[in-house]
Amino acid sequence: MNRPLVLALETSCDETAVAILRAPHEVLASEIASQIHLHRQYGGVVPEVASRNHLPRIRPLIELVLQRSGCSLTEIDCVAATRGPGLLTSLLVGYSAAKGLAIGLGKPFIGVNHLEGHLLSPFLQGPDQPLPSVGLIVSGGHTMLVRLTGVTSYTLLGRTLDDAAGEAFDKVAKLLGLPYPGGPEIDRLANRGNPKRFDLPRSMVNSGDFNFSFSGLKTAVRYLLPKLEGDFCADLCASFQEAVVEVLVQKTIRAAKKSEVKLVTVSGGVSANSRLRSKMTEATAAAGLDLKLASPSLSTDNAAMIAYAALERFSLGYRSDIHEDADPNLKLI
Repeated sequence: MNRPLVLALETSCDETAVAILRAPHEVLASEIASQIHLHRQYGGVVPEVASRNHLPRIRPLIELVLQRSGCSLTEIDCVAATRGPGLLTSLLVGYSAAKGLAIGLGKPFIGVNHLEGHLLSPFLQGPDQPLPSVGLIVSGGHTMLVRLTGVTSYTLLGRTLDDAAGEAFDKVAKLLGLPYPGGPEIDRLANRGNPKRFDLPRSMVNSGDFNFSFSGLKTAVRYLLPKLEGDFCADLCASFQEAVVEVLVQKTIRAAKKSEVKLVTVSGGVSANSRLRSKMTEATAAAGLDLKLASPSLSTDNAAMIAYAALERFSLGYRSDIHEDADPNLKLI
């Protein structure tokens, strides 16, 4: 039985990533070249720096992944890359390289929506193909609830109206003088803090819909800081994190119940947060729901999830137009 091989590239932001996946769930190799050390001095991602540093990394990563997978380029059945959303100059590096490979090899090309990669990533761990579910995609740039009926069949249930959860984590971390990226730093400090010390707002938790808002929470922290003295950082991190997690968990459970599905998935960079993982596990169990969490290695930007989304579309006969451009504002739905 033929098990297709997909080579995928991901350069939507500051991570250069390449992976090879064999159907249905076998990641033969997945490599990521991080630029965190380059952007830390600026307190966030600088688009020009990101795109410039993708260029020297992309070819060595492709060669490394081929070596570690034991595959040759001639064995690849499909080439894929992230088409959007993301930083245009970064997207173009991986997208152009992948199209060039596809043309040179005479193989199909598939442009993948980065958010679809996140949405489907919990299923990459197998053994099931994507099942009807409600997915929480929560990252630095996006926070949304999506109902998945099948691959390519998605319904938007709600999204953030301002800051994404990951963006709020990074901005609050910056207010506290913590290094970039701020999310992991807040998670680390929160583990030894008291989440009940500061009463912070749970914006839109009872709004009656499935939208989110985190800018008010960030502002509440900013106004609180000048009033604080002594050792408060761990407690403030724990209180802030608890406010974010509580809203994410409550709205996800409500969305799953209203959608009448039995499965909840959580993906995106913030899904690596230890408190979100534990609270979502508790809440889904109490509600009688099943839960699939993206593994930590698949939470941040990676090419394995892009390969998996491409493979699912490839199996449905989908192919991208080789003349189609990258789109920094590409919509999932």
